[in-house]
Amino acid sequence: MIEIGDKAPEFTLPATAEQELSLKGSGPLVLFFYPRDNTPGCTKEAIAFTGMEQEFAKLGVKIWGISADDMASHEKFVAKHALTMPLLSDTDNAVCEAYGVWKEKNMYGKKFFGIERSTFLIDADGTLAQVWRKVKVPGHAEAVLDEVKALIA
Repeated sequence: MIEIGDKAPEFTLPATAEQELSLKGSGPLVLFFYPRDNTPGCTKEAIAFTGMEQEFAKLGVKIWGISADDMASHEKFVAKHALTMPLLSDTDNAVCEAYGVWKEKNMYGKKFFGIERSTFLIDADGTLAQVWRKVKVPGHAEAVLDEVKALIA
């Protein structure tokens, strides 16, 4: 399990708008992992980060979302909700496993593997500056922005 102060695991993944994005050279970054496109909690989280994207940008911080959904699903999600930050596709869950967010879950007595909603604040050197696990959506984007401001101050 990676923790604050650890180097963030490197990756290169396909992203919306026909991009391929890599951690290397990305600069300060908020990386949020979410379970599925177009589900209520994930939609609220993505919309919240989109609504605050300019505030993060003014501080020099990018926002990227990652799920195991394929690019077609991501593109539909972006179009439906006018999302502006890149969504990256980790269909083989390799990046999710590297960040320790691919977990066994239990819903209504049924066990399955999926993404545990988590957010990582990565500094310009690629080091984890903050980690949020088992994220609850209400107020989360605001809390992340507050942490970014505190780190920069």
